[in-house]
Amino acid sequence: MSYRENIEHLCEHIKEHFATAPKCHDWDHTERVLHNALKLHETEGGNREIIEVAALMHDYARPEEMESKGKLCHASTGAKLVRSVLPSFGFTDPNFINHVSECVLCHRYRNNHVPQTIEAKIIFDADKLDSIGAIGVGRAFHFAGRFSARVHNTREDAINSDSYSENDSAYREFLVKLHKIHEKLLTKTGRQIGEERHIYMLNFFDQLNKEVYG
Repeated sequence: MSYRENIEHLCEHIKEHFATAPKCHDWDHTERVLHNALKLHETEGGNREIIEVAALMHDYARPEEMESKGKLCHASTGAKLVRSVLPSFGFTDPNFINHVSECVLCHRYRNNHVPQTIEAKIIFDADKLDSIGAIGVGRAFHFAGRFSARVHNTREDAINSDSYSENDSAYREFLVKLHKIHEKLLTKTGRQIGEERHIYMLNFFDQLNKEVYG
């Protein structure tokens, strides 16, 4: 089978794998990360095939993480699953699998694995870019709605609230997490896109505060 045929079969498998995944980390998210990654590749370089497969596989273990209620790290678990899943779809070169596994392992902030290769840096940035800008705001409201949080609240209420509480609003997500992301991106192109998306979020929440609080 050709590389493209292998990719098509892998995509169908991942779609099925994510059938019951929360909509913040589902096939749509994977497609957006893939789009971001290939866009970054155009200017940053790297091995396109590694980047493409790693983008498709980066969140593969989200269902396992959810089932464990957070006890498993989806990045670490996913990096291991890459080694068993990819050969089933025609990707058998050990070096290729190792590179993809490393990209998956390093794409998350909280597992202390820092991306070293350009491919891993691109996957890291591509994933983070989907957390900011207009899509980031949309995802933040979607997530807050899942836990019946308020549509909007004051900066004080947001900052002083607990996770998964009534005041864990999209605004809190921005104040606590999203406003820092553009500074942590690893590629030049990623930082440029991230800065644009950061400015969008600043303007959005500034306008929202004006409409709600005058």
